[in-house]
Amino acid sequence: MDDDSTRVELAIIGGGNMGAALLGGLLDSRAFEASALAVVEVVEARREQLMSLFPAIAVEATVPRCAGAVLAVKPGDIADAAAAAAAAGATRVLSIAAGVRLATIEAAAGTGVAVVRAMPNTPALVRLGACAIAAGSTASPDDVAWARTVLEAVGTVDEIHEAELDAFTGVAGSGPAYVFLVAEALVDAAVEQGLHRAMAERVVRQLLLGSATLLDRESDPVRLREMVTSPNGTTAAGLAALDEHDLRGAIAAAVSAATQRSRELG
Repeated sequence: MDDDSTRVELAIIGGGNMGAALLGGLLDSRAFEASALAVVEVVEARREQLMSLFPAIAVEATVPRCAGAVLAVKPGDIADAAAAAAAAGATRVLSIAAGVRLATIEAAAGTGVAVVRAMPNTPALVRLGACAIAAGSTASPDDVAWARTVLEAVGTVDEIHEAELDAFTGVAGSGPAYVFLVAEALVDAAVEQGLHRAMAERVVRQLLLGSATLLDRESDPVRLREMVTSPNGTTAAGLAALDEHDLRGAIAAAVSAATQRSRELG
């Protein structure tokens, strides 16, 4: 008979940036006790780093006996990770790999394992992520609630259909890179207009932080844009230039291209 005392509640398979972010969030949120968690990492140097970062957590080279697992490895390794989790006794798995379909994960995990697929984004590294989850064919409401508990430790979670995950990826998954590109462009433009780069970088960081905070509180980007824009003022001139260069069209094209690539990956 198996000894449940040797089994962890949750094994995070993959100790990279996202796996470590989840682990830190779970500890801070107290969603799981430290003794109930383990992280699996095949690279020895990274295991040593994880042991230093999370001294209270079991850091393993192979998947330990577990009730559930988060698959936080590269897309090409997801099937092997799902099979290893199932072999270690997991009855539910949560995949955070882009592009790997539920059917693929379910086939690798086998019968008796509920699968939930998620698309988190990199702001999860600072516990401000936006994530969507989609339930597999045998996942129950309890399985979905479990997945939500794990991911809410690092941000917000929306439940959607798998067919919508590609569009979510195009906006929220890839979206941070669009914002960082805007930041780069604003800094470069400020320097061209005569500001020192260090000051430009500091001002743009504060600009984005403050604007995001306003948007979070007020929720209506149209009203906020109008509030900043005086008739015939500086902002109106800048917005007119953006319209002339079809900023909206460029953003729509970026989201469309990313969404299509997500479909192709699956």
